[in-house]
Amino acid sequence: MKGLKQWLGRPAPGDAPSLPPGYVLHAIGDVHGRDDLLAGLLGEIEADVAGRGEARRILVFLGDLIDRGPGSAEVVERLRTYRPERTRLVFLAGNHEEVLLRILDGEVNLIPDWLRFGGAECLRSYGVDPGRLRRMAPARALVTVRSAIPQAHADFLRGFDDSFRAGDYLFVHAGIRPGIPLAEQARADLRWIREPFLTDRAEHGFMVVHGHTIRRQVEECSNRIGIDTGAYRHGTLTALGLEGTDRWYLQASAAKAETGSPQRNRSISSALDGVSSQSG
Repeated sequence: MKGLKQWLGRPAPGDAPSLPPGYVLHAIGDVHGRDDLLAGLLGEIEADVAGRGEARRILVFLGDLIDRGPGSAEVVERLRTYRPERTRLVFLAGNHEEVLLRILDGEVNLIPDWLRFGGAECLRSYGVDPGRLRRMAPARALVTVRSAIPQAHADFLRGFDDSFRAGDYLFVHAGIRPGIPLAEQARADLRWIREPFLTDRAEHGFMVVHGHTIRRQVEECSNRIGIDTGAYRHGTLTALGLEGTDRWYLQASAAKAETGSPQRNRSISSALDGVSSQSG
């Protein structure tokens, strides 16, 4: 399966999940077209890693960069050209990237549903009136979408992986199907699953870090961490930071975005069992 080769180390002994020594990793939840929040959060992350010496740096995006928010085109262009110093970038595919790429590949029947769940905002960011698209014949609508999305953007999205593993952590967009070996996980589950993943409390052999399901705050459970805090809905974009057995959170909020000073929220914890009040 694409992405499963990206392995950075064996799990550490002990109860707390850990990264391999010498790494610092940040994972960013669903951006959904909020380029304003993304710009602030990237600045926070760059400041955070600057004080961490010579550790090898990894930045993971958990998917759903596009749709719903007003700046999908701006988000894609920013990240397509983003080159932070001494940092490995990992991009995972979400269900929203999947749908757009399936449309570009000719599945015109998906266009009406896509427009309803965020594609309209995406098209506006590329200069297309979604109302006009709705009135077009399917073949003409497909030509319009293909003309609007730059080839460089489509190629960038096509290069995304489905999962990434680092030490005791597995990063995916939506989750995994409990009880299925990692190598046998279906791509559809990695990008779309909610239940039974969200309410399952069995140990997976790693800590799953995911987005896809919105919560008002970070959701820490014994076997997973959800960091989709609703950038487009609640105005908060969250990143998880990891080094050794420590983890912490950085956030950019809409309330601070206009001043250029995003909210900084560090919650350092090496415990496994912190569960938010909105636990699934």
